[in-house]
Amino acid sequence: MNVLVFGLGALGTVYSCLLKGQGHQVYGIDMAPTVEVISQQGVEVSGIWGEHSAYLDGVVCDAAELGAGDYDLIILTVKAFDTALAAEKLRSVLSPHTRVLLAQNGYGNYEAALDYIPAEQLIVGRIIFGSETTAPGKAKVTVIADDVIRGSPEGLIDYSWLEKLADLFSQAGIPTRASDRIMQYVWGKIIYNSALNPLGAILEVAYGRLAEIEHTRQLMDSIIEEIFTLLSAMGQEVLWKDAAEYRTAFYEQMLPTTAGHHASMLQDIQRGRRTEIDALNGAVVELGRKFKVDTPVNAVITALLKGKETMFLKPVPQIS
Repeated sequence: MNVLVFGLGALGTVYSCLLKGQGHQVYGIDMAPTVEVISQQGVEVSGIWGEHSAYLDGVVCDAAELGAGDYDLIILTVKAFDTALAAEKLRSVLSPHTRVLLAQNGYGNYEAALDYIPAEQLIVGRIIFGSETTAPGKAKVTVIADDVIRGSPEGLIDYSWLEKLADLFSQAGIPTRASDRIMQYVWGKIIYNSALNPLGAILEVAYGRLAEIEHTRQLMDSIIEEIFTLLSAMGQEVLWKDAAEYRTAFYEQMLPTTAGHHASMLQDIQRGRRTEIDALNGAVVELGRKFKVDTPVNAVITALLKGKETMFLKPVPQIS
């Protein structure tokens, strides 16, 4: 398979390294400093999935440098706030048979990509393993709570092809399966991330510590309750019948497997980078306004995180 990974941060490094290790042709796009390092040193993955290293078939700063290309799969791993820009740039390398996998967190990535890429070429992913960038081109996989889930939100991609793609990723060492209910899984991840990421970033503690303290547990309960009220107003189905059933799964199944993990938002703030709060709790607040649902706890959490983000934010160059 001919693969292009757009964004070689923690997640992009994992996918590019493990897929290249399986013998696929893999190319990457990122900013100049990262491109220079990876061109010289390759990519490396460590952690719970073992030690891996590989040299990619090409690494560039601009999709235009790749020419028209003939990619079977493009994996988009940029932050949610860069989805539209990246999708626009990818149009120059899309062929009719290319599929684009949105391997990102939060709400709105599919909608943003649709402005530039046809729905029949878009795959949405729910990723619930944790990886951290230890250096440019180097990532450590720390935890996994469940298989990666892949699907077509509108059912426009042949399901047997999605299953073959899932098998391909699993063979590369990334446990993956296909689903015809992908948006239900995506919303499950949005709830999970909204409850844990901003609080973990604000308080600078691992996920498990948040569940041990009564006050932060109450805040997480309220975040979850508000989101379920919103989902009901939206008519969006999820995998749990109500907030109470979700909280049981959250505290008894999801959290224990990721208790030692630190929020990616905390990593972003520590590096002076913008976070994805607008695609998580911020999106909940905006959707709440649209559907006339009060979301006061999500609003306060969003404001606190944005305040902390602003205090540490540094100018960051964009992928050209």
